[in-house]
Amino acid sequence: MKKTTYDKYPEVTVPGYDQHACRGWDAIIAELRPRMAEKTKTVLVIDCYPGVRLGELEQALQAEFTTARWINAETARRDEQALHALLARNLTDDRVFGVLSCHQLPEFFEPTALADLQKQVETAPEALVIVCGPGATLVHPGDVLVYADLPRWEIQMRMRSGELGNWGAGNYNEDILRRYKRAFFIEWRVFDRHKTPLLKRADYLLDTTVANAPAMVSGEALRAGLELLTRRPFRVVPFFDPGVWGGQWMKQQFDLDPMKPNYAWCFDCVPEENSLLMRFGDVRIEIPSLDLVLLHPRALLGEKVHARFGAEFPIRFDFLDTIGGQNLSFQVHPLTEYIQQQFGMHYTQDESYYILDSEPGAVVYLGVRSGTEPQAMFNDLRQAARGEKAFDDASFVNQIPARKHDHFLIPAGTVHCSGAGTMVLEISATPYIFTFKLWDWGRLGLDGLPRPVHLDHGEQVIDWQRDTEWVHEHLVNRIDVLAEGDGWREERTGLHEREFIETRRHWFTGPVTHHTDGGVNVLNLVEGAEARVESPNDAFEPFVVHYAETFIIPASVGEYRITPWGKGVGQQLATVKAWVRG
Repeated sequence: MKKTTYDKYPEVTVPGYDQHACRGWDAIIAELRPRMAEKTKTVLVIDCYPGVRLGELEQALQAEFTTARWINAETARRDEQALHALLARNLTDDRVFGVLSCHQLPEFFEPTALADLQKQVETAPEALVIVCGPGATLVHPGDVLVYADLPRWEIQMRMRSGELGNWGAGNYNEDILRRYKRAFFIEWRVFDRHKTPLLKRADYLLDTTVANAPAMVSGEALRAGLELLTRRPFRVVPFFDPGVWGGQWMKQQFDLDPMKPNYAWCFDCVPEENSLLMRFGDVRIEIPSLDLVLLHPRALLGEKVHARFGAEFPIRFDFLDTIGGQNLSFQVHPLTEYIQQQFGMHYTQDESYYILDSEPGAVVYLGVRSGTEPQAMFNDLRQAARGEKAFDDASFVNQIPARKHDHFLIPAGTVHCSGAGTMVLEISATPYIFTFKLWDWGRLGLDGLPRPVHLDHGEQVIDWQRDTEWVHEHLVNRIDVLAEGDGWREERTGLHEREFIETRRHWFTGPVTHHTDGGVNVLNLVEGAEARVESPNDAFEPFVVHYAETFIIPASVGEYRITPWGKGVGQQLATVKAWVRG
């Protein structure tokens, strides 16, 4: 298979701030030192996202600022038992699912201990006081404020390695699904609420993604870079992950590590999980892409989308690779009322499978076969879950041939999975982990543990009317030609009326004009080698995309044009575009 020029490390250059960033502890200390001499007494506050390596940070700064009073904010945090009692309702006993937290960070601290730290800062005779750790600004707002950040994907890698437990729990050896659950439902929600106002006023952002290789940028430059991203196309940094069912297509197509057994997922546009790379001169800063959503939701998402979803990016593009692999787990997503009532999430995971590529004989499992009796199917699933037999999928589930450029719509409540031999571009809403596995073909996870199934949840949400006839009529290749011009054709490919995402496919050999119409657009180049995104009035620099790359057009961009470019000239190209329906 021929490799593409798929860019695994897309970055944006922020002009005018070349001297505002530095890398390495020596350069960071050299930048901070003059700020320490601006007042008779200076309080340097370094607030941190949970997962930041505090030991590395403390070692570097304490070795330099030897006369400073050092205060660790975490010494005022409630103990593990008190935190568990506080969070028990949100944690639940389930291995995968909790309830979204509405906690505020001060609840995690013991008020008397916090007041004592505040008094220590106030009365300290030293000329420099350094307050460090998650929640440090609860101790003091900071004469100089540094916020230390890192992407969620890096946090997950540290969890998997055993380096990191949950904040305040020390559960380094606990099941990774339970550690992720606690972070997803509680910690990340709480700390996102905490850090948003801090990013708006921080003097510096400290990038702690790579161990012993920190980088720092001024708050002014960071905010200028984020504002720039609201006015131009951009990509987030994709990440790839093996899985028990993973395939070989992405490994070959994207030139990934050949030593990995497979790659199951690529999260190519999941801003809550992905990162952004911004270049300031010769320094590259990596931050969570969620920081852009938190600070500029209106310009990025558009007024109507922001009003509906708040500071959440509601559209997800990701890849599911089973070419040379196995079937995905057979699953269903919860109905809206169920996800609201059970988990506190206000919208559900409607989705679709766009087939980027497939092997002969590949299928998608979609909807129940006509005449299926719900109790008979669940009796069979429960026997399979107990290990008594394999699930008789052929008797209960439709298997529909899957060919390149087919589009299968999957509103919540529809049983589904892609079969072996498919390369899926999954276009979906973004509640992330609310998948109820019904059958996993008898497999163990990569951790050697049985993959969890959720039959009790699944039984509550399956829409049994989505049978063979209904699925073929409403969910398979609903293609309507909407418009044609010189060298282009626009097609509507879905999604179902129950889903809030609209999609369009454009085939083109010449320029195609698009408009955000006041809402964020997400696109993928699903056919052709290369294209260029241009502004008709030069509002942003031309942006080149390659085959299978997902890119984001902020709502504030307005009109833009996509045209064949480079190796794409002379080819027939195609994009799939998604946005939130008005």
